[in-house]
Amino acid sequence: MALIKKEDFIESIADALQFISYYHSEDFILSMRNAYEKEKSIPAKDAMLQILTSSKMSAMGHRPICQDTGIVVAFIEIGMDVKWQSDLSVEEMVNEGVKRAYTNQDNPLRPSMVLDPAGKRQNTKDNTPAITHVKIIKGDKVHISISAKGGGSENKAQFTTLNPSDNIVDWVLKVIPEMGAGWCPPGVVGIGIGGSSEKAMLLAKESLMLPIDIHDLVKRGPKNKIEELRIELYNKINELGIGAQGFGGLTTVLDVKIIDYPCHAASLPIALIPNCAATRHTHFILDGSGPAQFKVPNIDTWPKDVWVAQKEAKRINLDLINKASIKEWKEGDLLLLSGKLITARDSAHKKIADLLKRGEGLPAGINLKNKFIYYVGPVNAVRDEVIGPAGPTTATRMDQFMEMMLGELGVLGTIGKAERGEKAIQIIKEHQSVYLSAVGGAAYLVSKAITSSKVIAFPELGMEAIYEFEVRDMPVMVSVDAYGKSIYSEAPTRWKNKSIPIKSTL
Repeated sequence: MALIKKEDFIESIADALQFISYYHSEDFILSMRNAYEKEKSIPAKDAMLQILTSSKMSAMGHRPICQDTGIVVAFIEIGMDVKWQSDLSVEEMVNEGVKRAYTNQDNPLRPSMVLDPAGKRQNTKDNTPAITHVKIIKGDKVHISISAKGGGSENKAQFTTLNPSDNIVDWVLKVIPEMGAGWCPPGVVGIGIGGSSEKAMLLAKESLMLPIDIHDLVKRGPKNKIEELRIELYNKINELGIGAQGFGGLTTVLDVKIIDYPCHAASLPIALIPNCAATRHTHFILDGSGPAQFKVPNIDTWPKDVWVAQKEAKRINLDLINKASIKEWKEGDLLLLSGKLITARDSAHKKIADLLKRGEGLPAGINLKNKFIYYVGPVNAVRDEVIGPAGPTTATRMDQFMEMMLGELGVLGTIGKAERGEKAIQIIKEHQSVYLSAVGGAAYLVSKAITSSKVIAFPELGMEAIYEFEVRDMPVMVSVDAYGKSIYSEAPTRWKNKSIPIKSTL
């Protein structure tokens, strides 16, 4: 009978969350590397190399892969013969481990969990509570699968109940393009089939904990319907041409994972949840011998190629830019930004809107006219850093504020990740503005382009405060130009059906 001590359990949870904050798993690195090496789309290839370079930098610097260090999801399987030495419940121990991990002074992780979700939405400051699922199983060990799920990918979760005669592939191919690029492809898509509504969602989330092995599956050949379905969906999703970051290309998904479960004869529940390019998760077992140990990826797993700016990239001085200049930029142009940027995301936009509605105006000293707004909630700096990892957040959440920002406040352009809605694009076109994309999943690399940082408004919002960044050669792409042309609608059309399907040799 294993005796699991409270401190061993808590320490293991904390260490696991620190570990996955800066180490991609080897299967992910190899899969992304393979996708990068075969990619033909220049913007997608550039984005994947940014992700891989940033990943290696994070591993070596022990700093987060992504500024969104996620909502913690823990699947705990407890053997029936396990004995505990603890005055806390399992859920309380998980939350204590989360608290330690996210408040670690050497590598603080960004807290994103908020209390009172339908009301004041106050940050808990330590990223608790986790979402904990407990199952009692046979044996005398505790099996833990834990992940840190970013909001951009979690927000794209899909569920429906199909008729038993409906086609699963047709439904998946319908929802994947509708999800847009806010989940930061290329990543892994998890699918749960069967059970009930809540069971299907759990199956999809659990499937994301499984290793990337689609090429091994193809090599040995499928043994059942689910494996056949994985291969079919992998091929057909990649044939959509969405590509890395939605920039168009050969690889949209690195794998498709599926877990099924018996269901009622009258229904076919199905859930789909994507994992982004951060894809943070790990699995470990506690047997009473002490806290878990984690295997560090071999440094040679990452490609030797290191991201450098393309020769075609245009260097832009943000302090001198004007509307006449940005009208010359075209969809797909690569830019290197230098000068002052203002940051603002969800809460800051809402707070500005409330101030204007009350006729109070912006806080003293804040002038957004002719400025670029970067949608970001950075990680706090440590040691000699100017700022912690500071990658973009999903831009569509700020679409509702576009007229206020561009029209009323005179903002020149915006920077984020993923597509804009049709109405937002029309507003961009009307104001002869532009929308630029930074690469989601390259947060540590992006942070190295930030040479100074200071909070200039709403410090009470924490990571959602308004910062002023000084940047030097920050890499971005023109994703919506001043004429309303969007790479997110143009590129997939150009790359559709160009991916070469993988086929079983059997």
